[in-house]
Amino acid sequence: MKGELVVFVTIDSEQAAVSMAETLVNERLAACVNIVAVKSVYRWQGNVVKDEEWLLIIKTDEKRYERLESTVKGLHSYTTPEVIALRIEKGSQQYLEWLRDSLEGK
Repeated sequence: MKGELVVFVTIDSEQAAVSMAETLVNERLAACVNIVAVKSVYRWQGNVVKDEEWLLIIKTDEKRYERLESTVKGLHSYTTPEVIALRIEKGSQQYLEWLRDSLEGK
């Protein structure tokens, strides 16, 4: 493994999710972004809130993370967007090679 990450971001509309995903992939900040409709229950400003959101599951690497986070925050409508990164500990070697090649433009 060479620092590959999965990053989770939630956003308020499908259109915004698709737009953000396209930007991240076009700028080679992500090799792939999956978009999943979710129902979220969370505490915000002292209240329990229930919302429909879209979860972006972003595949990237550590060296792109800072730019990815900055881009997400710049495009996002939330004042405190969820941006959570988890290291990929194991994975299909073939897939991880594709991920790295996609980020590098090979």
